[in-house]
Amino acid sequence: MLPLLLLLPLRQTLFAPSSAPFSRLFTTRAISTSTSLWRPSITARTGAGAVSAVFGQTRGMKVRSSVKKLCDGCKSVRRKGGKYVYIICDKNPKHKQRQG
Repeated sequence: MLPLLLLLPLRQTLFAPSSAPFSRLFTTRAISTSTSLWRPSITARTGAGAVSAVFGQTRGMKVRSSVKKLCDGCKSVRRKGGKYVYIICDKNPKHKQRQG
């Protein structure tokens, strides 16, 4: 974290009042654009709450060189002509794995 003494000159230049309305508009637009790029969660909260409730999170599977059963609900399955070994779990979806 930068000390406050180093941030003070930067803050004064960014938020200094200017006489030209165009430069003030340009500075405000640049600050808001960079903030939305850094923290997309700020802009996503405004109207995307209803959309995210409709679509659930789809969990993928881990790809490992050596798969193993992690609990008693995990099952080993061979698919695609025996090329891949899958671990599928009924109890915990985080345990899904594929060897490859």
